[in-house]
Amino acid sequence: MITEEQKQLLLDHLRQMPIIELACKKTGIGRSTFYRHKKEDKEFAKAVEEAIETGESFITDLSETQLINLIRDGNFQSIQLWLKHHHKKYAEKLDITANVNIKEEPLTPEQKELVKKALIQAGILLNANQQNHDTGTQQPAGRNKSGDIEKSS
Repeated sequence: MITEEQKQLLLDHLRQMPIIELACKKTGIGRSTFYRHKKEDKEFAKAVEEAIETGESFITDLSETQLINLIRDGNFQSIQLWLKHHHKKYAEKLDITANVNIKEEPLTPEQKELVKKALIQAGILLNANQQNHDTGTQQPAGRNKSGDIEKSS
């Protein structure tokens, strides 16, 4: 059983270092006990996720501070890392080349009918049976007079 005090202490540890194993050890709670309570208590589970997110943000801030200090010291790898991830000109690029041979074959009558039905259902192709009798204009296929989508039978 985890007390409310232990839960709060565990959440405090996760906000500083978002590693469940360490937070459990520091609060004297077994991992299986932690996960059981997290599964059973939705409010606690939400608080854990928020604490981990806060902790990850904290660690990211620390890391960026260290990286900037290394850049100030002229560390080439740090400069390269920063530019690679913060400037398009230095980002890694992926070059994809391929030989594509397209063999054009006519559609079968069955394929043509399927394409026609799909275009009608998408409202791209108008069907002759879909005349709007009030205005004499056609409605997109698959829609009734008020414009609502109708299911086909």
